[in-house]
Amino acid sequence: MPLLGVNIDHIATLRQQRREGDPDPVAAALLCQKAGAHSIVAHLREDRRHIQDEDVRRLKKVLKIPFNLEMSIAPEIVGIACRLKPAQATLVPERRQELTTEGGLDVIRGGRRLQNTCCRLKDEGIVVSLFIDPDPRQIDAAVSLGVGAIEIHTGAYAQAKTVHSRRKEREKIVRMTAYGCQRGLVVNAGHGLKYHDVRPIARISGMHELNIGHSIVSRAAFVGLERAVREMKALVK
Repeated sequence: MPLLGVNIDHIATLRQQRREGDPDPVAAALLCQKAGAHSIVAHLREDRRHIQDEDVRRLKKVLKIPFNLEMSIAPEIVGIACRLKPAQATLVPERRQELTTEGGLDVIRGGRRLQNTCCRLKDEGIVVSLFIDPDPRQIDAAVSLGVGAIEIHTGAYAQAKTVHSRRKEREKIVRMTAYGCQRGLVVNAGHGLKYHDVRPIARISGMHELNIGHSIVSRAAFVGLERAVREMKALVK
């Protein structure tokens, strides 16, 4: 059974609409923990559009489950991560104008800056994961950097419009999960997964953790956050 990591970014997005403190993403994270989430994910963006510096400090302090910090390789953010020391840092591409992360990190072209970031985080005892498209060349590049984990971008699968195209995208994820495991990596996956399409990904042999946020927060608006997390966890199980 894969683990379930819950991304709380969109709780913070709602808070930032009024900037009055509610809803508190840290309180949300504690509810997710209570409901059985195996880890909490939060993306500290350079433009601070949702998660704030104080949020990540509080998350690291109060959580009893692992905290996975999504982040770019901007020097300021890397410095924060090194001081904070989350259990895991997941490196993602970041563009200011995007609504959400639009694709995987290009590890092949990451160059010395990406390499130095990985080394610096690992030196602080942080597990480094790279958010990548399901491409064997990107997996090979991740292995060459000595990271311990990857997260396969499932956006193309989640956005597929036909049964055939969705099956094709899932098969690609199946192959790359097997290949990543063969190369000695912990393989996670996420982005765009919803209640109606998560089970085929959860069934993939070797899949370690699914990281899901938007669909859980959306469901929580109708049934509450604890129930939304429990329902997703049941589907993953």
